[in-house]
Amino acid sequence: MKYQAAIFDMDGTLINSLEDISDGVNETMAHYGFPSHTLEEYRYFVGNGARKLIERSIPKDKAGDPDFVSEVLKYYDSCYKRRLTNKTHPYNGILDMLKELQNKKIPLGVCTNKQQFAADEIINAIFPAGMFGTVIGDQKGLPRKPDPAKVLKIAAQFNVEPKYVAYFGDTSVDMETAHNAGFLSIGVTWGFRPKSELIESGAEILIDHPCELWQHVDF
Repeated sequence: MKYQAAIFDMDGTLINSLEDISDGVNETMAHYGFPSHTLEEYRYFVGNGARKLIERSIPKDKAGDPDFVSEVLKYYDSCYKRRLTNKTHPYNGILDMLKELQNKKIPLGVCTNKQQFAADEIINAIFPAGMFGTVIGDQKGLPRKPDPAKVLKIAAQFNVEPKYVAYFGDTSVDMETAHNAGFLSIGVTWGFRPKSELIESGAEILIDHPCELWQHVDF
């Protein structure tokens, strides 16, 4: 089958943003007098949106208080805004892969549970202008992945049937999103989670480097 559109998760798929996220949350934890966490721990804290990231980072006895979580999240957003692209960068080979897809006239989209302000600023700072037709982050009224609403909205904007869409991600949330939407699920192993998680969550294709895409998928 020839695929007609490509939609990407962001953190751990297009970009390595873990250090900036870690620094932002640890600054927040220090402000509230809470323990900090390691980079390895943050690999498993991210993936379900910033609010869930904060719930996983603060002490468990505080995570059940929605008002307090909202307060901490607001502080974290202010910390993260100052360092969105300090250490964040695209993974090796990503730009080449995206440019090749562009050459094939394949529409490209980004769907992330990341805050919309952060997704927009990072995409604009790191990638060529106009590379992505649509970037959808965490928005009011749209459920977070693995609910397929956001990715299906992108497919509809591209006027491409779900069965002709390839979705790329690095976590079980992404593989579930692809399955829920009826997309081809492509697990990337260079991201935040181990290959075993992608296999267990039903990745139909695994790639270890962006240049391997052409060996597995026809666009």
